[in-house]
Amino acid sequence: MDLAEDFAATRAPVSACPACAVVPAAERIAALRADRAGRIVLSLPNAAGAQSISSIEAALQALPGVHSARVNLTLKRVSVEAEGRVTAAQLICLLDSLGQEAHELDPGLLSSTETDRQGRDLLMRLGVAFFSMMNVMLLSVAVWSGAEAATRDLFHWISAAIALPTVVFAGQPFFRSAWASLRQGKLGMDVPISLALILASSISVFETWMSGHHAYFDAAVMLAFFLLLGRYLDHRTRAIARSAAEELAALEVPRAILLIDGAEVETPIAAVAPGDTVLVRPGARMPVDGVVLSGASELDRSLLTGESLPVPAGQGTVVSAGEVNLTGPLTVQVTAAGNESSLHRMADLVAVAEGVKTRYTSLADRASKLYSPLVHILSFAAFGYWMWATGGDLRHAINISAAVLIITCPCALGLAVPAVITSASGRLFRKGLLIKHGTALERLAEVDTVVFDKTGTLTLGTPEPVALADHPAEAVAIAAALAAGSAHPLARAIAEGARAAGIAPVEVTDIREVSGRGIEGDYRGARVRLGRADWCGAEPLPVTATYLSVTDPGASPPPGEEGMGAGGARSETHAFAFTDRLRPGAEQAVAALRAAGLEVELLSGDAEAPVRDLAQRLGIPVWQAGVLPAEKAARVAALAAGGRKVLMVGDGLNDTAALAAAHVSISPASALDAARVASDIVLLGQDIAPIADAQRISRQATRRMIENFLISGGYNIVAVPIALVGLATPLAAALAMSLSSITVSLNAMRLK
Repeated sequence: MDLAEDFAATRAPVSACPACAVVPAAERIAALRADRAGRIVLSLPNAAGAQSISSIEAALQALPGVHSARVNLTLKRVSVEAEGRVTAAQLICLLDSLGQEAHELDPGLLSSTETDRQGRDLLMRLGVAFFSMMNVMLLSVAVWSGAEAATRDLFHWISAAIALPTVVFAGQPFFRSAWASLRQGKLGMDVPISLALILASSISVFETWMSGHHAYFDAAVMLAFFLLLGRYLDHRTRAIARSAAEELAALEVPRAILLIDGAEVETPIAAVAPGDTVLVRPGARMPVDGVVLSGASELDRSLLTGESLPVPAGQGTVVSAGEVNLTGPLTVQVTAAGNESSLHRMADLVAVAEGVKTRYTSLADRASKLYSPLVHILSFAAFGYWMWATGGDLRHAINISAAVLIITCPCALGLAVPAVITSASGRLFRKGLLIKHGTALERLAEVDTVVFDKTGTLTLGTPEPVALADHPAEAVAIAAALAAGSAHPLARAIAEGARAAGIAPVEVTDIREVSGRGIEGDYRGARVRLGRADWCGAEPLPVTATYLSVTDPGASPPPGEEGMGAGGARSETHAFAFTDRLRPGAEQAVAALRAAGLEVELLSGDAEAPVRDLAQRLGIPVWQAGVLPAEKAARVAALAAGGRKVLMVGDGLNDTAALAAAHVSISPASALDAARVASDIVLLGQDIAPIADAQRISRQATRRMIENFLISGGYNIVAVPIALVGLATPLAAALAMSLSSITVSLNAMRLK
């Protein structure tokens, strides 16, 4: 029984054991946890480089109670094995001191494997096929050079010893797929591939046994190599990260601080039920949906709703799982937790949307539905005709049937799409775009509507002060001194802006943060405040701003604060306005997309004024503000229902369902892990202009794919009649098949 079940048992009264009834629940949980080692998994979105790995691992392993720490740079994640007394909060705090951002993930909800086993398996089989192909080809040279009788047979048997195990081993992916297809009553592309491999090998063994002049082991191994090459390229382009729904679920806070009889107990979220009371400390993510019972703070809802400004929270405020508590502790009564929370419901939305997207049929799949049955019909027709024409010469009929199968083998067809995608992916990578999904380019070429998120997508999501130089240097220095003691986004922006302007903070004493209002302190005998307009006695601006007030000592207190003691009238106030910094390339991207004939929309959870201003600045005609996550996904679904092919570009948790629901999706590398996983394409740099390039290149790539299908079809129109009339041996067929594959690959490389 795990800890959650143990605790669940403590929630119900147990009358059979009087001793248990007098042990406080907190002590019982502490006793259960005391000697228990656990695994803590943290996401490291900014980790990079070998030096980063070693410094993170060394710092974590130096912490008392930590047994081991392993960083996976590919997944940007660290796994820590530690004693029960070590908490995720301690690890996050330690990493923060190293300059590493970290978020806790629930290890129980992550995939059990972190390695690309299928890719390694294909690569291993491809290597074996290449090694065998080279050796069998060398042996074949001796036969082609005129080896006769016993010498020829010896070389054939040595070739068989190399080729047969290779075909059995290297052909496993095709054999398994073909068998699964036949069990379902279908003829997939792997059925003719498997038949060609089996027939080429069988005929070669028969010819060798009968001391025939020709064996085709080299054709069989060459066929296996080229087919595996196409399959590996296809796998690499389709190597998608873990499910976005799984990543979302892992981001849910795995523990909560439960208040039981006044005691704070860190408890697994599975053991928290509606009606419980939890404590959420400043800087912590909200673990549950609930209502604030006591405390005052501000909440960062940007990941959930897209609101760029923190919102005040106090008694009676409704909160949702996933929000970040910024400035003060909150006591929250739980209304929903775990699978019932709003965050988990969003994960369900993503899972449903992903299921719809995976039903997209690629060009290669659509072509194979027509191609595969035709290959079998031609091969069996050739076998039947030559059995009749030769009076039952089974050997001759099988040779021609095998040649038809090999020459029509869909190797070029299998390479047509992966080769183009690999070439296009390389070109886009150099422009700062990483293609994650094999069909993403095909879907991107079909797009006619682009939907942008605002905060963190078209903008960088970080406020910057406007015209600091217009304020007195002393006022900026006072504001910078107060801001240095706060984690509030606007306070950090003031501090960074002053530093960039070369203004050093003055000495302010007795600094304290007032939850939900701002920061105050003493400067040369005056009370100075930085925060909300009503708290600082300032007239609020119609834009995002924070306010500085300097109070003369000894004056009468301001209205509404008579009970606070001596305060004084505001003798001086300053309003610092902010703007959300535009992401580089945003104007160019929107202009290029509209010039290409695409419709562009802006959907944001932010307030109406900043959304309207941004839409006007970028020339986006259709925009909506205050949009909830489910409403974003619904808008994308509505556009799709109207026949539109939607490209969604977003970065936050509130965009994840819409990203998954869109025909194709893009997110910046700075996006939340879940948003990146839900996306088909990741923008690696800050510049968003390459999105327009991606759409143009995707259309070029689609044209190359169609050209490759035409090349493959033209090759078959010429080659198949030659095989049908018996003018091509299985070896010649394999060489012709290889030539068509090389031609397709060269055409794909034109994209570079």
